[in-house]
Amino acid sequence: MMMKEWVMSYLGALGAGGLFLGVIIEAMGIPFPGGLMVILAGFLVNQGRLNFFPVFAATVIGFNLGAGIAFLIGRHVGEPFLMHFGRYLRVTPKRLEQAQKLLEQSSAAFIIFGRFVPMISNLTPYLAGLSGLNIFKFIVYNLLFTLFWTSFNLSLGILFGHSWEYLLYLTRSWLPVVAGGLLVLFFIILYFVRGRRLMTKI
Repeated sequence: MMMKEWVMSYLGALGAGGLFLGVIIEAMGIPFPGGLMVILAGFLVNQGRLNFFPVFAATVIGFNLGAGIAFLIGRHVGEPFLMHFGRYLRVTPKRLEQAQKLLEQSSAAFIIFGRFVPMISNLTPYLAGLSGLNIFKFIVYNLLFTLFWTSFNLSLGILFGHSWEYLLYLTRSWLPVVAGGLLVLFFIILYFVRGRRLMTKI
């Protein structure tokens, strides 16, 4: 069975509850077609087979719950967990080091934009917990990302669901590039702002 048929069958049988479970897995960084599931849920909303508000709520709550679980694992178990189970999350020592450097620069940018970058997306909540970031800050930053991610993917499914394969290609190829570019631009601006502050203190 093709991925689309499997996801459509899954959503048709379990509805918003199945979507809720799926995005929890996605948010924890475990390889899973969560983005595709949300796009196809939007397609089913357009067809009248699912209701928009339960789908939107299930996605937002599920993603934040999954990210919160990953955050707490990072906070209380830490780096030994990532090194031991990293192969399931596609973690390598190099990716871990790159993600830690980005997090040190700006936790907000790392959480909001980092989720779009394939190299570090599945590490985001674990490293946020490992870093000792205040949990309320993490919840706010993660919620901002989730609202955008949910609205974006559902809108794609509702408006262009018939072209889901092309949409999935675009979101997997161009969206990470744009997010990565924004992340780099943010850190360049941050570097110059901090440099100016340092010069004014001298």
